[in-house]
Amino acid sequence: MAFLPKYLVRLVLLVLSQVVELIEKKKAFAITTHVKPDGDGLGSSLGLCWLLKSLGKSADVIVRGEVPPAYHKLPGVDLIRDVEHLNGSYDAVFLIECSDLERPGIRGLNEAFTVNIDHHSTGDQFGTINWIDPTASAVGEMIYNLCKAIGGRITKEIADCVYMALVTDTGSFHYSNTTDRTLKVASELIKAGAKPEEISGAVYNNYPWSRIELMRRVLDTVKRDETGKIAYLRQTLAMRQESDAIDGDNNGFVNIPLSARDVEAVIYMREIGPDSYRVSLRSKGDLNVAKIAERFGGGGHRNAAGLQIDGDWDAKEAELVDVLLQEIERRLREDRGAE
Repeated sequence: MAFLPKYLVRLVLLVLSQVVELIEKKKAFAITTHVKPDGDGLGSSLGLCWLLKSLGKSADVIVRGEVPPAYHKLPGVDLIRDVEHLNGSYDAVFLIECSDLERPGIRGLNEAFTVNIDHHSTGDQFGTINWIDPTASAVGEMIYNLCKAIGGRITKEIADCVYMALVTDTGSFHYSNTTDRTLKVASELIKAGAKPEEISGAVYNNYPWSRIELMRRVLDTVKRDETGKIAYLRQTLAMRQESDAIDGDNNGFVNIPLSARDVEAVIYMREIGPDSYRVSLRSKGDLNVAKIAERFGGGGHRNAAGLQIDGDWDAKEAELVDVLLQEIERRLREDRGAE
């Protein structure tokens, strides 16, 4: 936690100790994550579930909606329940990587004792306990820390699930959130039985042909601004329908233009309804797209963030390009001033 002020390091450790105490004193737990769960949300949820069960606790993983195919081989995935309302007598509910109580899409969470576990610093402090560690590469890294703090053993099931969380949220360990600590944790998980080739293959080499069809259509829209530093691309509802695509088929599309040498930021807008869009932002270096996403009610990491926006597509796209360009120009002025 070298990147946090000392008082924040102490706070993170204090809250971790509160989570340990809760688990030690209580018996029955539920675990959930955000709708349309990703590798970190599902991997961390299942990793925590296996940890709790190894400690003799009762643990249920509940989500709203289907589990994407890429995660079907995670140990325990067959135990995940698709629910609309929180049912059951739980001592606490763990919410993994959620910005607020509405993010899981499950009713009744406001009536429960909740533990908010996240590595994004942009979410609300909505939990009864809020364990937020922005230095962690993924919530999976925090689950590993919890396992160590409570004296648990890293079983193969925990290792597989947490490794999935790490590999997906770090972009196979090449995003800027990858630290020496992340790699040390990954090493320990491999020693415990996680198979990198199998886990990464399930995510990156397991797509249906509909992904290729969708990619072809989306990449046909890619453009750059006049400086060449910002790329932007679109996905319409018609493209998804024509490709027979499902959620998750578009994973990674936003990163393709970012691989170009001169491109510093990418805007990927996906139509979700009339004049309504989900936006993924990606960047290189110290260009902080999380702060830009926050201006529009979103959030995320420095180099990977997201938001939802409504309005005229062309106008909103131009607005986002302009905001990013202003940030790039501001950084250039600061660099020149430093010289």
